[in-house]
Amino acid sequence: MAGRLEGKVAFITGAARGQGRSHAVRLAEEGADIIAVDIVDHLPNVQYPSATPEDLDETVRQVEALDRRISARRVDVRDRAALKAAIDEGVAELGHLDIVVANAGVCVIAAWDETTEDIWNQTIGTNLTGVWNTVSLAAPHLIAAGGGSMILTSSAAGIKGLPFLSAYVAAKHGVVGVMRAFATELAEYNIRVNTIHPTGVDTPMGALTENPFGPLLEKHPRVGGMLANMLPIEVTQPRDQSNAVLFLASDEARYITSTELTVDAGNTQY
Repeated sequence: MAGRLEGKVAFITGAARGQGRSHAVRLAEEGADIIAVDIVDHLPNVQYPSATPEDLDETVRQVEALDRRISARRVDVRDRAALKAAIDEGVAELGHLDIVVANAGVCVIAAWDETTEDIWNQTIGTNLTGVWNTVSLAAPHLIAAGGGSMILTSSAAGIKGLPFLSAYVAAKHGVVGVMRAFATELAEYNIRVNTIHPTGVDTPMGALTENPFGPLLEKHPRVGGMLANMLPIEVTQPRDQSNAVLFLASDEARYITSTELTVDAGNTQY
């Protein structure tokens, strides 16, 4: 039986591990070929280990094990020229482009008065400008294909102001603005654009230990409740988010656009 994405090609950023790898594998399971990029380099400021070239190699291995094609490159989404080359070369290799998953992101935990200019610029550059680069550079290929679906990874922090994440909150709110703007302008080409809004996810970035938050919460205990989920779980699994991406990429969501889909265990309702 054909998969829900049989014959489709998906471009995924931040695909070396975590949610990005999970998205690549989940979409490949449903028949999609994959164009994957990741910076796979040391990230300053962050409190979790950076992805490695070996991580991206493992994504390639897992997709190929599903008998799907994958074009993988080492790219920083802030580098517009390199990102354009990766997209164009991947489309030339795999034939066309139907799905875009703008997933790449960084997260730095810091109080507002400890958020440096470097942290701000790194976070906005990756999480917001990188998404704009991805969407604007991929859009011509979706237009050429006669339409498609774009899924942009925002966050619960793209809906409410989580504490000690001022740059991250600003960027993820901005992603919603990018989504709405492009959904409006690309609709005439039958291109749908939506955001997903995870709570914590069990990845190196999403499941940070309590160490970065702990001292800040001890100092500012009144904001701690904002990090809690309504459902009795600490974090979701990457596949929970990938199932949402799959739905929005598939024909089952063919009339869904300019929508914020929360996969947040009720976090944004607190």
